[in-house]
Amino acid sequence: MLRLENRQLRTWERQQLIPQLEQYSFADLLALKRIARLRAENAHPRRIRLALEALRGYLKESPLLGPDVQVYKDGRRVRIQIGKQKLEPASGQLLFDFAEEELNKILRLPTAQKHSTDIADKLRKKLEADRWFEHGLELEQTGAPFEEIIEAYQKSADLDPRSAGALVNLGTVFFNGHAWSDAEKQYKKAIEVDPEYALAHFNLGNLYDEQGDLQAARQHYLEALRLQPYYADAHYNMALLHQSMRDVMGAVRHWRAYLKLDGASTWSQIARRELKKLEAVTVVPGSRPAPSKVHLLKTEPRG
Repeated sequence: MLRLENRQLRTWERQQLIPQLEQYSFADLLALKRIARLRAENAHPRRIRLALEALRGYLKESPLLGPDVQVYKDGRRVRIQIGKQKLEPASGQLLFDFAEEELNKILRLPTAQKHSTDIADKLRKKLEADRWFEHGLELEQTGAPFEEIIEAYQKSADLDPRSAGALVNLGTVFFNGHAWSDAEKQYKKAIEVDPEYALAHFNLGNLYDEQGDLQAARQHYLEALRLQPYYADAHYNMALLHQSMRDVMGAVRHWRAYLKLDGASTWSQIARRELKKLEAVTVVPGSRPAPSKVHLLKTEPRG
């Protein structure tokens, strides 16, 4: 029906895009059709997986049923839209996307009239925060100066202090500018807002790794993996971390885990090369693998 080969299905199973099934329901076929379209548009499997996981977590059911749910590629990102609202894949937060006239319609509902002033203020702040957040993403994609990107994310965070996504992105902008203490501050704020935000722990791990605090880095990578066991990038950086700590077996374990999740990207070529070195080497006292370290920092929420 969909002209998909068995080999392709097995690949998507390894990439955690679909579950291992012997038979497919109608809903499963719809999901396969959407994934096939996204892959035909060269959407990265990891971004597709993150988008689907975020949507499943929000809907608590098959994410691809119904005309009001859309999963589509937009530039480098995979976006999600539910009706008129956008869902941010990395943070799982809804982004309001309606005009002032529609906002006023909501405020005229009976449930809103009792506290219309307070509700209106909160909704408008949330709407404005989302607009600044989207503007920050656009500035990053176009390579705008750091100062402009920081201003956009800072305004988003000020308007919506519970926006972990804006805080993480703000921290990553500081990280890229080598403003370590500012980056650490924003990442920790994001974790305070949402302790189960795997991306915040992952990026904080990258920060400590960059500063040479390997134990602290390991702690946050492990926390990211506890929250999201199929977090390929966390396995990648954990493998490099174990190599830096001369833990060959630990590195091998994480390289293998990474390749099960992402076996087709450019990063997987590096992973195979490093794994091959470790599997071939005879470890003797004082020996130490010396890989080229690569951080997979998320500079923006990615689907």
